[in-house]
Amino acid sequence: MAFPALPVTLTCLILLSLLSLAMAADNNSTGLILVNCGASVQGDDDSGRTWDGDTGSKFAPSLKGVAATAPNQDPSLPSTVPFMTARIFTSNYTYSFSVKPGRMFLRLYFYPVAYPNYAVSDAFFSVTTPKLVLLNDFSASQTAQAITSAFLVREFSVNVSSGSSLDLTFAPSAHRNGSYAFVNGIEIVPTPDIFTAPDTRNVGDNTAPFSFDTSSSLQTMYRLNVGGQAISPKGDLGGFYRSWANDAPYIAGGSGVTFSKDDNLTITYTSKVPKYTAPPDVYGTARSMGPTAQINLNYNLTWILPVDAGFFYLLRFHFCEIQYPIIKINQRSFFIYINNQTAQEQMDVIVWSGGIGRTTYTDYVIMAAGFGQVDMWIALHPDLSSRPEYFDAILNGLEVFKLQNYGSPNNLSGLNPPLPQKPADASPSAASGKMKSVAAIIGGAVGGFIVLLAACFGVCIICKRKNKKKKKTSKDPPCRETRPPLGRHCHPISAATSLSPTFRPPPRTSTKPSCSAKVGSGTCTSGRSTAAPRWRSSGATRCRSRASMSSRRRSRCCPSSGTGTSCPSSATARTRAR
Repeated sequence: MAFPALPVTLTCLILLSLLSLAMAADNNSTGLILVNCGASVQGDDDSGRTWDGDTGSKFAPSLKGVAATAPNQDPSLPSTVPFMTARIFTSNYTYSFSVKPGRMFLRLYFYPVAYPNYAVSDAFFSVTTPKLVLLNDFSASQTAQAITSAFLVREFSVNVSSGSSLDLTFAPSAHRNGSYAFVNGIEIVPTPDIFTAPDTRNVGDNTAPFSFDTSSSLQTMYRLNVGGQAISPKGDLGGFYRSWANDAPYIAGGSGVTFSKDDNLTITYTSKVPKYTAPPDVYGTARSMGPTAQINLNYNLTWILPVDAGFFYLLRFHFCEIQYPIIKINQRSFFIYINNQTAQEQMDVIVWSGGIGRTTYTDYVIMAAGFGQVDMWIALHPDLSSRPEYFDAILNGLEVFKLQNYGSPNNLSGLNPPLPQKPADASPSAASGKMKSVAAIIGGAVGGFIVLLAACFGVCIICKRKNKKKKKTSKDPPCRETRPPLGRHCHPISAATSLSPTFRPPPRTSTKPSCSAKVGSGTCTSGRSTAAPRWRSSGATRCRSRASMSSRRRSRCCPSSGTGTSCPSSATARTRAR
């Protein structure tokens, strides 16, 4: 009885095998390649796609390197596949992928953590194809820290024009001892030529269209769902498994308002804008400046995007009017600025799309000048030249692609972004040191203020004393010399008299100016001093008190017929004055 069940079991197994072969044939027909590096078995990601391990893979001939498993899983990882396993190379190694000629997305997945026996800070490496440098001296850890992300996905669009393989070489940095290369996952998605557009314009020279070389390679820098939520690869209905990020982190200044399409509105694609251009969720949300015209005229709706300097960039703006009553031409018209240069005037979405709910996009190319990383500014502002009904602007989606530089070989690699500044250490020792520094600064400031205050106080005292002295001097003039001039009444002592045995020279002080007769008197004619000046401790005070009287009249010698008489006293002088 058990034997009849055997054909049924075999039939089921055969059907499952045929189904697997059909799925594999479908993957081969689409050219989709998913390699979970460092894994030996298949695994599914969060979108349900199956990844093959590189161990024993036809894409990894003579596989080298070390298979490693991440020691921990960050909560922000979208799935364990392909991030939790890695292939580590300490020497050059090349993956060789059999592909059909044409354009394709190449995505490299990195989860920079300390794998066993490998320091994350030593991972510096390059990734190249035979004719193109994709990454050079690349640090996944530094790049992830700069954008505050636990993992990285680097997306490139390459064109395989000849041959039937895409060779990808990983090489540790030749400039750093102990460096190594690693990769967690490799994805290849064939695409049509989605970048060539006949009306791509050079910014600053709108009359000359940009000539895009179909063999050029690009790197996706930003893909933003403006005004909407992030879209996972599973939600990218174009079949390219693209990720769309929310634009809010890049808004600068006024953020405007976000909104979704009206419920009774359907997003309509056109022959010029096929469905794979962007998913409906991108066109179904938008960001505008707001309903107040006066406010809108006083600011720009601006995004700031860091990019690598020295490259040309292709910017694609996605538009769709999704709310009534914007249904007619010249209801909303605005400028598009890129790096403070006018890229588009009188941008009217209805004119470009043909009506409400219809999709459109515009492409512009601009050079990012400078060195290292620079900011690219994108701004919208109402254009009043056509007198629109609403002073407003709108944007639904934005993509920024870096174009390769031509050379030998061609290059798409930029510098590692600078690390963000570390916050101040909040440890007790750091806090104590900080408090000591603050105390020292405060103490120095207080001490300096006290010294300055003391200096000002001293200067004030000195100035006050000088003012007092000046006032006192103006009231009591100094003593004036009252010595009578040599003339007809008073004559000098002769040499013969000075040699007489009875001559007694006057004190040395008698030659100095006298203030009054009361202070001291002397001889004017005989050369004999009658009295020496009596200087007392209060003499200077008396001198100043009586100087005013002496200054008004000069002391004169009295005429005589004999040997001469003494000068009159001050009392006699006062009597005569009366």
